[in-house]
Amino acid sequence: MAVVIRLQRKGTTKRPTYRVVVTDARKPNNGRCLERVGNYYPLKNEEEELELKLDRVEHWIGQGAQPSDTVRSLVRKAKKAQK
Repeated sequence: MAVVIRLQRKGTTKRPTYRVVVTDARKPNNGRCLERVGNYYPLKNEEEELELKLDRVEHWIGQGAQPSDTVRSLVRKAKKAQK
């Protein structure tokens, strides 16, 4: 099974919010996920825009999950903010 970590769009028109989910790559973008590992709110200020369970993300990456480019940059940003 090809597992990926990607964003799942939620919210309303012109007010997007995203869930960071671990899912099978063959499933549709808004389909079932294996686990929700965070939320991303791009319209909020910088301290509130990202909620991410870094320990679960690292677990899934260790199991072979491939993060999307956007998720990879969000993980970097969360690690930098955690220091």
